[in-house]
Amino acid sequence: MIINSVIKRSDIITCSLCKDAPCSGACPHLDPAKALLGIWFDNQDVASLGLPKENVCAGCDAPCEKACINSGKVPIKSIMSKLNEKVRPMAEIELPDNEDRLKCDICGVSLENPFLLSSSVVASTYDMCARAFEAGWAGVCFKTICSLDIHEASPRFSAIKGDNGSIIGFKNIEQLSDHSVAENMEIFRRLKEKYPTKFILASIMGQNEAEWESLAKLCEDNGADAIELNFSCPNMQEDGLGSDIGQVPELVEKFTAAAKRSTTIPVLAKLTPNVATMSPAAEAALRGGADGIAAINTIKSIVGVSPYTYVSQPAVRGKSAVGGYSGNAVKPIALRFIAEMGQNPLLKDMHISGMGGIETWRDALEFILMGSGSLQVTTAVMQYGYRIIDDLKSGLNYYLAQMGIKSVKDIIGAGLESVSDTTDVLERDSVLFPSFDLDKCNGCGRCVISCNDGGHQAIRFDDRVPKLDGSKCVGCHLCMLVCPQDAIMPAKKRIKR
Repeated sequence: MIINSVIKRSDIITCSLCKDAPCSGACPHLDPAKALLGIWFDNQDVASLGLPKENVCAGCDAPCEKACINSGKVPIKSIMSKLNEKVRPMAEIELPDNEDRLKCDICGVSLENPFLLSSSVVASTYDMCARAFEAGWAGVCFKTICSLDIHEASPRFSAIKGDNGSIIGFKNIEQLSDHSVAENMEIFRRLKEKYPTKFILASIMGQNEAEWESLAKLCEDNGADAIELNFSCPNMQEDGLGSDIGQVPELVEKFTAAAKRSTTIPVLAKLTPNVATMSPAAEAALRGGADGIAAINTIKSIVGVSPYTYVSQPAVRGKSAVGGYSGNAVKPIALRFIAEMGQNPLLKDMHISGMGGIETWRDALEFILMGSGSLQVTTAVMQYGYRIIDDLKSGLNYYLAQMGIKSVKDIIGAGLESVSDTTDVLERDSVLFPSFDLDKCNGCGRCVISCNDGGHQAIRFDDRVPKLDGSKCVGCHLCMLVCPQDAIMPAKKRIKR
C-alpha cells in the first residue's frame, strides 16, 4: 500500500477540529469537517471516497471558509478539491460495504472490531461508556475498580505539545476509580443490559490475595466479559500496589492465581513498562493462569520541572510528582514490548491487548503486526474524543480490503519476523542515497545545516539548490527527516560500498 502524501496533517495544521464544525454547517454539498478529520488521522483515501464524485467545490464561493472559527485560515476549498481531483483517482478500491473484516475476539469472546477504550477516565461512568458504544467502540476496559479511598490531586494532567498545540506526550498523576465497588457493579449491569454485544473488560486492583479474588468474582457476577489485573499503575499513593507489583514476577504470579481462582471468564494481566524486559512478568502471569496480557501502561516520567519558574505541571501548591507518560510519543516503546512478547515462544497462545500511543489506524496496524489481537486507546480520546473511532475503523477496514485480507485476525503478528532485538542481522555493505525532488524543494537549506552539523557534510548548497556529494554520503537519511517540504526521498537503488 502506497502512503498517500498528497495531503498531510501539516496542510490543515490550523484546523481546530471543531465540535459541530461551522464549516460543515455552512456547506450544502458535503461534510468538510469529516473529511478534515480523515486527513488529520491519516485516512485520506477514505476521506476522498466519501466526497461527491464531482468536484462541487470548483465553482463555489467557499462559505465553509467564511464560517471557519479560525477566520478562514484553513484552506478548506482547496483541500476538498485536492481530495477529489488528486487523492480519489489514486484510490485502488471503492469503500468496503461492511466491516466484517474487523471482527475478532479476546480469548474467544467476540468483538465487532479490535478497538476498546483503555482503563482510565475515558471509561469511568455509565454515560461515557454508553456514548462510546454508540459511537462504535467494540468495548471498554472500565477504570480500575478497587476498595481504596481514592482522592485525586488537582490539577493532575500535563503535556508536551507540538507547534500547533496538539499533544505529543501526556503526563498524568491520576489513580483509580473513585466510585464505590457497588456503584461500579451497578454500572456494569446497566451497560450489559442495554449493550449486550459490547465487551466489558473489568480492570481491578486488590490489596491482597483475598481482594483480588473477590473483586474478580464480583465483576464476573455483574456482567464483565473478562478481567484485567492492574499490575502497572505508576501513580499509586500507597506502596506495594500498581507498578510495584508488576516489577516483581512472583507477585504477578501470586495475584493472577488469586483472581483466576474465583472466575471462569478470561483474565488478562496488565503489565508495567517500567522494567528492562516484560517477559519475566508475562511468563509469571502465564504460570498464574492468565489468559492474556495487556500492555503497556504509562511510563514513569517528569514533565517540565524548574526550581525557578512555575512550569512544573501538574503542580499542586507548588509540589508535583513522578507520573505516567502516554500519548503518541510512547508508541515506539510500547511496540518494543509488544514485539518482545509476540516473539516469546512461551507466550504464543496468550492474547495480547496492545496500547500505548495509538492515534491513527496506521498506529493500530503496527500494534496488530507486532502481535496485538485487540487494541486499547485513552490519550487520543482525551484529546480528540470518541469520534476518532470512525477513522480507526474505516482506515483499518479499507487497508484490509485493499490488501485482500479477509480478517484482521489473519495479520496478528505478521510483522514479527522482520524485527530483531539486535542489529547484527542488518546488511551493512551498501548505501541507500537520498534523492531530491526539486519541484518540492523551497531552498530553505535545512538539509544542508543538519548534514553539516549532525551528519557527514555530504550536501552542498549551490544557488539555494541542495546537491549531494556521493563520496561523503553514508545514507543515514537525516536530511529526509528534517526536510519541512518532504522533498527528499530514498533513491531507487542501493550502492555497494
